[in-house]
Amino acid sequence: MEVENDDFDLAEKIQNRAKSPINVSRIIWYEFTGGVGPWGAMRPLFAILLALIPFLFLGQHFNREHAKARDWFLLQIPLLLSIVLWPILWLYSIIDAWWVANNKVAKDASIPHLSEISG
Repeated sequence: MEVENDDFDLAEKIQNRAKSPINVSRIIWYEFTGGVGPWGAMRPLFAILLALIPFLFLGQHFNREHAKARDWFLLQIPLLLSIVLWPILWLYSIIDAWWVANNKVAKDASIPHLSEISG
């Protein structure tokens, strides 16, 4: 019975926080950005923009995967001799940069911050 009262108190605190216009706008912003803030929402897109620059694999460097970027940079040297294989590696690097950035944002957002909820 004790746990249910604590849950009710927490829900009541959340409902009371939403009564002021500032808190309503804060909740709307939180929901709009998916709870990860503006940078968390833009991080995957920024990783894609960096990954679009050919030959440098900046999307991987941005995601702090320097070893992967170095390996792909070295791998592209022999692939440049092939017209077909290098674009495949380049497109895969763009997809990988987006995928890793999304996973980092999801990992950071998956741990609910009790201080944000309880006020």
